[in-house]
Amino acid sequence: MTALRIGAHVDQADPVAEAQARGADLAQFFLGDPQGWKGPVVAYAGGGEALRTAAAQADVDLYVHAPYVINVATSNNRIRIPSRKLLDQQVQAATAIGAKGLIVHGGHVLKDDDPALGVDNWCKTFERTELALPVLIENTAGGGNAMARRLDRVARLWDALAGRVDMDRIGFCLDTCHAHAGGEELPGIVDRVKAVTGRVDLVHANDSKDTFDSGADRHDNFGSGRIDPDEIVAVAAAAGAPVVCETPGGVAGQGADIAFLRERLPR
Repeated sequence: MTALRIGAHVDQADPVAEAQARGADLAQFFLGDPQGWKGPVVAYAGGGEALRTAAAQADVDLYVHAPYVINVATSNNRIRIPSRKLLDQQVQAATAIGAKGLIVHGGHVLKDDDPALGVDNWCKTFERTELALPVLIENTAGGGNAMARRLDRVARLWDALAGRVDMDRIGFCLDTCHAHAGGEELPGIVDRVKAVTGRVDLVHANDSKDTFDSGADRHDNFGSGRIDPDEIVAVAAAAGAPVVCETPGGVAGQGADIAFLRERLPR
């Protein structure tokens, strides 16, 4: 078994059992509807405390992915204000189940907005949110107004955050599919990210159905998409962080991807 913790994004009803079925060390999942505005829900039959206990007993690390609708960067009050509230609720719920981190997309500003506004809105969000666990901002694949598609935009965000908030619990999640589709070459990307953020806390190891710089976000299993699988392995090895496969195919597809990484990553 490799030293790195490797797992998959799984169904939220019983993430521990889903991880075990894949031979995984960790499970990433949603707490509720990823496309909805309602507060987090623990779907595990015994509730949050029972899930926390089951994960500890099985030695399965838990990670929560925040709903996709969250966009704290926007100037649209009808989106930004409920986004802040929902993010805070997700932080509290993820903390309660013993999650190692909460992953959230970087969001975007409106077409005519200066990206500096999105940076300021992110800073205000963290100034007003008690981070009881690490919140990991994830790079995204598309949109010219995105806050985390290009590393130059990420650098601007990180510089501002570092000047205004405690960075101990603010981290970075590097998605290989998103980087590829977003126009960032994978060779050397870990060094480039660390030069900006100082850290990579989690890797989303995904192949891409789409071409480089397509702006599309469609994951594929290793060797079935447009990314050289060796480049994905190299990213995971260089990052030295826990790895989540968000690839399709359920137990069989994700299990094969996890096994692929385990065979190739340093022990």
